[in-house]
Amino acid sequence: MSKTLSGKVALVTGGSRGLGVAIAIALADKGADVAISYVASEEKAASVVEQLKAKGVKAVAIKADQGDPSASEPLIRQVVEKLGKLDILVNNAAVAWQGKKIDDPEIDNAAMDRQWTINTMGVIANIRAAVKVLPDRGRIISIGSGLGTRIAFPGTADYAATKAAIVGYTKGAARDLGSRHITVNVVQAGMMDTDMAAGSKGKLPPIIMESHAIQGYVPVEEVAAAVVFLAGPDAGSITGSVIDVNGGFTA
Repeated sequence: MSKTLSGKVALVTGGSRGLGVAIAIALADKGADVAISYVASEEKAASVVEQLKAKGVKAVAIKADQGDPSASEPLIRQVVEKLGKLDILVNNAAVAWQGKKIDDPEIDNAAMDRQWTINTMGVIANIRAAVKVLPDRGRIISIGSGLGTRIAFPGTADYAATKAAIVGYTKGAARDLGSRHITVNVVQAGMMDTDMAAGSKGKLPPIIMESHAIQGYVPVEEVAAAVVFLAGPDAGSITGSVIDVNGGFTA
């Protein structure tokens, strides 16, 4: 396997489970040293670190709550202290709290506000902290959602808006960082068979699956492959872009 990321250091937020694990492994397969962040799954995070080290790369797990934007600076600092630098930031950590319309009297507005903090302000804080240490030609990749582009069913207003906001911030950051050849992109993932989707598997209204050109769950490995491509040497001219890996939901 070609080690196109040998000598690079990547941070994958929310890297202890689901898509985050797949991304971390895919980056390590290409030779990158990898730091992952986690909130509560310490044992899972330790297990992922061992999997990564078994591939011959350096790996660490750092506890950091993306729901607290002030945690971003210490997180980035620890990555640099433990692995020497940071070349690639992958903003993967997120929550998906959907299902109730905005006029539903039982909607949990406090939860919606925290979703904004985790999915949007936490990502922005990570980017702001990372650009202070990223070298020229560094990479920033955020995991979005097709719902950031297309709303095909009700009950997703806040979640969709958090992901749409990241697209806008990404495009602006790409302009700001272009002179340093730092690329900033979004991979809009589709529905994946992960912990986040476990509660809804088999219970989704038909309209949701029918809204996809290719129906079914998207393999996490395919989303991870898109991230690795954007992190690699062949994507230096791709910036401010949105790559859809969502079974044609946005087609």
